[in-house]
Parts: sequence; structure tokens; C-alpha cells
Amino acid sequence: MRSRMIGLSVMLAMALPATAVLAGPGGAGHGHGDETAYGKPGDPKKPARLVQVVMSERDGKMSFIPDRVEVRRGEQIKLALRNNGELDHELVLATLEENLKHAIEMQKNPDMEHDDPNAKRLMPKKTGEIVWQFTKAGEFDFSCLIPGHRAAGMTGKIIVK
Repeated sequence: MRSRMIGLSVMLAMALPATAVLAGPGGAGHGHGDETAYGKPGDPKKPARLVQVVMSERDGKMSFIPDRVEVRRGEQIKLALRNNGELDHELVLATLEENLKHAIEMQKNPDMEHDDPNAKRLMPKKTGEIVWQFTKAGEFDFSCLIPGHRAAGMTGKIIVK
């Protein structure tokens, strides 16, 4: 019976497309309500400071504007994202270490889907938002982890005081 269950599990895993991999805050397997080193998902029903972030590419460089955001510990912000570029872009909020590790996974699977409160992928000329509460002081990263985008300049810092 055990070998049949293992065989069934392997068959199911093989049947899933590679793009079905989901990476939660801090990596796969974390629940959406979990607190991370950089905070926790915000409550859209509560007040939040609005921070507009524009994604774009020009002259061979890719960028977030602004690429630095200062936040008070405990503050909830709403990142209002707008992709003004001609390519898909994403914003993934995490520690620098987590984003660099996730970027390696994205190299292997560039079409990876994100269904996470700390990440949003946008097609050109589209908008989206991330609501996040920063519960711990520190310096955190946001990056576009689509292969080549971070290296082309699509990275920024959130400083929590």
C-alpha cells in the first residue's frame, strides 16, 4: 500500500507543470499570514501610507522609481505599483539573501507564478498593489526577479527605523 501511495505522489508531482511552483514569503511552504524577517502581510481594511512605485526600462537599464523607501517600524504601507515599461516586471519584497536565493530559482524557472502577499508581477501598462506591515527594524530588499532584470538595475531598498 505504501509503495502505491509513493508511486501516486510521484505521478501527481510529475503531472504538475513547472509553472505551478509557488514561492511564499521567505520561500515555499510559508503561509500567507506568517510573519517574516521583514514583517507580515498588511490588512487592506486598515489605514496604510501610500507609496507609488513605477517600474520601467530605458536605455538598457531597468528601474524602480523610487528605489529607496523609508518606513517606521510597525507602519503599514500600500505599494501602488505601475508598470510603465514594455516588458513584464515584478516586485518581490524580502531580505536581500532571500531575494538572491529566489533569483537563482527564477533562472531555472523564469515563468514561475507568484501567489504571495509580498510579490506582484505586472504586464506592461498594468497596475497592482502590495499591502505590507513592517514589524521589524532593518534594511530590506525589493527586486524584479525575472531573469536579467535585477542585474539591469531593478532593485531597491526599504529602510525600517
